[in-house]
Amino acid sequence: MRASVEGERRSRLASWSFAIDEPGEWTEPSAIPTATRWRAARVPGTLAQALIEDGARIDDLPPLDALDVWYKTSFTNAAPAELRLHGLASLADVYLDGRLALRSDNMFHAHAIEIEAPGAHDLHIRFRSVEREIATKSGRARWRPRMITPAGLRHIRTTALGRLPGFAPPTPPVGPWRAVELIEHGALRLLDVDMRPAVRERRASLRVTLALAGGADAEARLLCGDAEARFEPVSDNRIIAELALPDATLWTPHTHGEPHLYAVAAQIGDRRIDLGRTGFRDIRVDRGDDGAGFALRVNDIPLFCRGACWTTADAVSLAGGREDCAPLLRAMRDAGMNMVRVPGVTLYESDDFYALCDELGLMVWQDFAFANFDYPIQDAAFRASVEREAAEFLKRTQISPSLVVLCGGSEVYQQASMLGLAEAKWRSPLFDETLQGLVRAQRADAIYVENSPSGGPLPFHVDEGVSHYYGVGAYRRGLDDARRANVRFASECLGFANMAEDDSLRRDFGDAPLASPLFAARIARDTGATQTFGDVTEHYMRLLYGCDPATLRESDPQLYLDSARAAVAETMEAAIGEWRRGGSTTHGAIVWFFKDLWPGAGWGVMDAHGEPKSAYHALKRAFRPLALILTDESVNGLFVHLRNDGPQRVEGEITLTCFRDGHVPVMRASRNVAVEPHSVATLRDAEFWGGFFDTALAYNFGPPSHDLTVARFVGAAGGAEIEAFHFPLGRSAAKSQLGLKAKIEEDEDGFILALTTEIAAQSVAIDDESFVPQENWLHLSPGATRRIRLVARSADARPKGVARALNGEAVRYG
Repeated sequence: MRASVEGERRSRLASWSFAIDEPGEWTEPSAIPTATRWRAARVPGTLAQALIEDGARIDDLPPLDALDVWYKTSFTNAAPAELRLHGLASLADVYLDGRLALRSDNMFHAHAIEIEAPGAHDLHIRFRSVEREIATKSGRARWRPRMITPAGLRHIRTTALGRLPGFAPPTPPVGPWRAVELIEHGALRLLDVDMRPAVRERRASLRVTLALAGGADAEARLLCGDAEARFEPVSDNRIIAELALPDATLWTPHTHGEPHLYAVAAQIGDRRIDLGRTGFRDIRVDRGDDGAGFALRVNDIPLFCRGACWTTADAVSLAGGREDCAPLLRAMRDAGMNMVRVPGVTLYESDDFYALCDELGLMVWQDFAFANFDYPIQDAAFRASVEREAAEFLKRTQISPSLVVLCGGSEVYQQASMLGLAEAKWRSPLFDETLQGLVRAQRADAIYVENSPSGGPLPFHVDEGVSHYYGVGAYRRGLDDARRANVRFASECLGFANMAEDDSLRRDFGDAPLASPLFAARIARDTGATQTFGDVTEHYMRLLYGCDPATLRESDPQLYLDSARAAVAETMEAAIGEWRRGGSTTHGAIVWFFKDLWPGAGWGVMDAHGEPKSAYHALKRAFRPLALILTDESVNGLFVHLRNDGPQRVEGEITLTCFRDGHVPVMRASRNVAVEPHSVATLRDAEFWGGFFDTALAYNFGPPSHDLTVARFVGAAGGAEIEAFHFPLGRSAAKSQLGLKAKIEEDEDGFILALTTEIAAQSVAIDDESFVPQENWLHLSPGATRRIRLVARSADARPKGVARALNGEAVRYG
């Protein structure tokens, strides 16, 4: 939350430059040699960003944590002012006019320097080497993780980004990564603000406390929506107001309702203070009848939380402005995601990030920035630093309704317990006491989780509490494991090496990407593991399509890539379908992760350029608020689930059709269906047929009668049309002539690609250099027409591309 006071002037400092001091000999600005080479830098920004903009390649950067670097600029203030430094990575000495003004040892702390006299000033910031600082630390850790390097980083309050050699670029943040701004105060100055929105028994209220300079004696009123209340003095410069909003519209995730927000302001005499926007919502955890579950309810609405783990909008600059975050967060919303998890290996995001999540109706699961390490919480200075870090974050996000879960950190308890340590040794007062106490004091309206994962007899068990589920994925279990594991809430899951689309691969790795050594080096992996996640993806290629990936890679690279993309998409969609079906005990699935940190076969469902991969499109289908799901229930038949997360009753008709040879109908029947808000309707196949038919081919009575079942829901009065597919004999990548056709249509909103096929087409991919399809990597049922909106990448372009089926031909259009 960043309040704006009428009459004050805010400006960001410009004209920055940087210089590198490799030996670390310049101890103050006067020690910098006059012949030093200063180069232009962007602020907010990082040293890696500055070097790359100066011509360096990302793979050839020096070891940034080994360097000292100086940033400098000059500025002039016309009135008494405050210099605010919102984030310095990671060890910084700040000099104003040649004198040391402050020191910082935590990249997540914000700082302020008072400037009483108007005039011209010089600002220098020395960023000291993290490696040199680590060398001064002592104390033996109870365990040492391999994912984050170096091990001594546990002493330094900084992000793991840039220090994750298995899947991230070597760009540890050094420099003023958040804004440096000058605030020249007017007649009224806001010293502090505390805002507490609350909901009790579905009635909203707001309590606001302000500390002021220069306006405490003026009449003051709190304004929220159409309501207002008078501020009352509680001390010489502190005022408080409480406002009841009994008829307030509550904030609800976009998948289940409306993310309603209210503007909040204070009128102090003739001056106005903009206090931002807030929403009112109630959040609770339902542990289930056995006490082992983890299901969120917002405003008493049961949720299936789904989404992806956030990395950062840009791994080099750590840019977090509205323009950086908005395209990605909108893509999450458009994919039916309603939760974004910011994991402990990353950082606390910008104010713009949380404001956008408020607006878009995306819930935020925020880990505090702790991951894997045995942190030295017994050290008083370290403890004080992290308490300030957490308190500052909670303060600036305290009016954000999207912030629903606050978690102590990522995989700290899992890391230690997997190494065989007893619970008494892997638990920590940092998570069980310090952070939990701060959340209770400052964000009692949010849910606190001590660690992700946690909650079971061992933290990594998935049938209790919150878990990181990789049975399907890294552990290469069959697709049925998604149900057998009895996952309750997967705050992290389904990691694969996800192949980018062909255009991106050619851009980053040349015309033969699979032959590029750089491509092989960039495949996602856990440091120290014998397998890469490319091996994981290939396992599911074999499982789903019966292919030999090694042979295919050599003989038909295009089919290898398409099979890899299709396998990941099919596996993810199947797992999510198991978890969202009627009767499931799973109430959350957060995929690891949303956007790649750099080009390659990474875990991201979006590539490093922000382009969707096959996994994104699969999740978009699986996460739809109105979802149609088919599940194979063995000898009990095929079950059809229609899930309605929305606030309105849904009515329509479901048609179930079985096809032989991918196009000859052998059974077809329809049923009317109605689904209440926030619920699931489940129908057995026998309810369609009115008698026995072996839809799932579980009984093996003679030759198989069919090889494809398609369920199709059509909403009443021209409502939604969605399909679900079941392949009782398995999927196929064998090529045959399908009669696939692609035709361009045009309407007032732009271009549409109309796809038809005579024989069922599997995993149809649309490849267009100038347009992005809103749907991709989809199955086509025989005889039907599927119309897909094409979104232009640039103006004045016309669609021209290829649609190709994994099991059939490729056809050109445009």
